[in-house]
Amino acid sequence: MKVLGISFGRKNKNCDVLVKHALMKAKEIGAEVKFVNTLDMKIDRCTGCGACSAARDRGKQIKCIIKDDYLELENDVLDADGIILGAPVYSLAPVGQLKNFIDRFGAAHDRAAAQAEQDKRITQGNVELLDERIFRDKYVAYISVGGAATQNWVSLGLPNMSMFGMSILMKTVGQYDAYDMGMTVHPFFDEKLMGNIGDLGLHLAKSIGKPYEEVEWLGDEGACPVCHNNLITVMNKGRKIECPVCGIEGELSIDNDEIKVVFSEAEKKRARGATFAGLQEHYEEIEGMKKVAIPKIIENKDKLEELMKPYVEFESTY
Repeated sequence: MKVLGISFGRKNKNCDVLVKHALMKAKEIGAEVKFVNTLDMKIDRCTGCGACSAARDRGKQIKCIIKDDYLELENDVLDADGIILGAPVYSLAPVGQLKNFIDRFGAAHDRAAAQAEQDKRITQGNVELLDERIFRDKYVAYISVGGAATQNWVSLGLPNMSMFGMSILMKTVGQYDAYDMGMTVHPFFDEKLMGNIGDLGLHLAKSIGKPYEEVEWLGDEGACPVCHNNLITVMNKGRKIECPVCGIEGELSIDNDEIKVVFSEAEKKRARGATFAGLQEHYEEIEGMKKVAIPKIIENKDKLEELMKPYVEFESTY
């Protein structure tokens, strides 16, 4: 049982301490643990070149061609059974380095697309199969760390972190919003905080190996019953709402002056990031898009090049 702790915060500061504390508790019950601080790692943004997906479709392994420290962290993530991820929130959402990793890791390792490719290779035979670690069940816990005493100043921390394990279909076992650290000063000064983080580390380790549907949630329930975050998009459809993280539709109601949000069982079963069906739905959408987009580009190639000339040659000056 391998548990990886990743901190996107400053070395030996609040984020590091909380992730390490959760790891220590996981280690107490037999987990083999590893800690990584990314501060000195160079993880550039995704350029959208498509090389990783193209390699997959050409029968090769999925690998980013940008030469930096991303591949090292990618390997650690793929090698782990469970992950404790901590990131600081300086301005509403987690630090950009985490988003850089998510952009490069997520789409490339989309489990529905990878499964379709793997099935094809198995049928063909005598070809190299994709890295089996992509298909291995993984479990993740999130810790958002913010200084603000007002929680809405860190409101996009945990929802953004939820994207980390979405494409590869990690099971989120729990999360903790460690805001108000400016007044707390240091985690050691808040015994309840340290206790909750320790419980999160233990819960992650105990969840590893369980069927996803048997894993219990640890943390605040939230408005969404799947990702347990409190973000809700109000749709222009009467009382219809949507979870922007899971992409599932529900209904808003008021009962005795209390706001209630209800999601059907059918919607829960198509939540992206929590169900394979949710990922499959998006994979089929992309495949359908290709059937329209590729012929359109080929048909209009010359026209498009002519129309693009003034934009390619455009000079931006004062």
